[in-house]
Amino acid sequence: MKMVLPVQGGGMEIEMKKVVKFGGSSLASAKQFKKVADIIRSDKSRRYVVPSAPGKRNSKDEKVTDLLYACYEAASQGGSYKKTLEKIKNRYLDIIDGLGLNLNLDPEFDKIEENFLAKAGKDYAASRGEYLNGIVMAEYLGFPFVDAAEVIFFNEDGTLDAEETNRELSERLEGMDRAVIPGFYGSLKSGAVKTFSRGGSDVTGSIVARAIHADMYENWTDVSGMLVTDPRVVDDPEVIETITYKELRELAYMGASVLHEDAIFPVRKEGIPINIRNTNRPEDKGTLIVESTCRKPKHTITGIAGKKGFCSINIEKAMMNSEVGFGRKVLSVFEQYGISFEHMPSGIDTMTIYVHQSEFEDFEQSVIAGIHRAVNPDTVELESDLALIAVVGRGMRSNRGTAGRIFSALAHARVNIKMIDQGSSEWNIIIGVKNDDFETAIRAIYDIFVTAEL
Repeated sequence: MKMVLPVQGGGMEIEMKKVVKFGGSSLASAKQFKKVADIIRSDKSRRYVVPSAPGKRNSKDEKVTDLLYACYEAASQGGSYKKTLEKIKNRYLDIIDGLGLNLNLDPEFDKIEENFLAKAGKDYAASRGEYLNGIVMAEYLGFPFVDAAEVIFFNEDGTLDAEETNRELSERLEGMDRAVIPGFYGSLKSGAVKTFSRGGSDVTGSIVARAIHADMYENWTDVSGMLVTDPRVVDDPEVIETITYKELRELAYMGASVLHEDAIFPVRKEGIPINIRNTNRPEDKGTLIVESTCRKPKHTITGIAGKKGFCSINIEKAMMNSEVGFGRKVLSVFEQYGISFEHMPSGIDTMTIYVHQSEFEDFEQSVIAGIHRAVNPDTVELESDLALIAVVGRGMRSNRGTAGRIFSALAHARVNIKMIDQGSSEWNIIIGVKNDDFETAIRAIYDIFVTAEL
């Protein structure tokens, strides 16, 4: 039986297709594999599966990817690696035995050992966790296995060749009703294995979703969706029901992470929604990530995220606003030293540049001297140990007084605001505070916009 979507008018039925990606914690053991299989089998439209490598089974456990890195490092340097390799083998053997499969991975491990000794590269080593888990998953589900190295391609500079990948993957999967494609890696034109950055299985799932024109990309992990803010700062924050790609980008840039940020682009091109779900709580709806929506947000704001570790460079010069090219000259000094700026609020006679303190400290005196030479300011002052907090939400556009409520909440919490910057979209307000006030500020904003609105 195939899941179909009825279309009114012509009596047509469109077959539903979903890509499902499962993270490392979702596939850490045979018990978790069984949960995953139940989830896949409960919905016939879940036909293309992207597995990660086995993650930690408990807080004292090790991720298979970390074991592979360690094993490769020892083998390629002529050190002792056999015990680590045996530990990796046993992880997979435990899963295979726990699932009752008749599967022998010894030939694969022999090949891996041979390539480790031949110094095949760290990317090759790291990718084997997903590769082996893909084989196990395909065997358990009875799905065809497609090696990601044969269908996902990188340019020589390490960037994804999105169009060639989309063409090859579309052609390969066109005749397949279902398949398992391991996450995290692909290959260079030379044939060498190349990986995405950590968390890159999210990107693989997004690429597969684009290639098959999926109706939904489900990303299964160990949380029930995106949270309004960091649970390390606010106890038990609410789950975001629906968030747009635009809101997600704003929050991800400021440190919120439940999804690899590069995973947004392939599906955004096709208008494919992403659903963040919890493997251990499959009944939870999770968070739906969409391009646009008519759904009214539950709260004025969608999310709060932030980072510590910034400093500000405040430049004062009388009549700077009438000096053509002033901003360009100032920013060229930062560019000269490879320093990117985060925000640049300005007044008639002042300009403030926010940068990462760790990037700035080694060059601070050179930058100050460069600014003096470039624009001859009246004064240049530095302030360190600052944090930036992003308050993001599509609901902010239709609600008056959002900035005023933020000011009021922070004043009540005795937090001094160092900077406030609102973009023209009215979806995002950035607040600068001292590092010491970071957690207090986030809790105050959460309370006024979420707790008070319940």
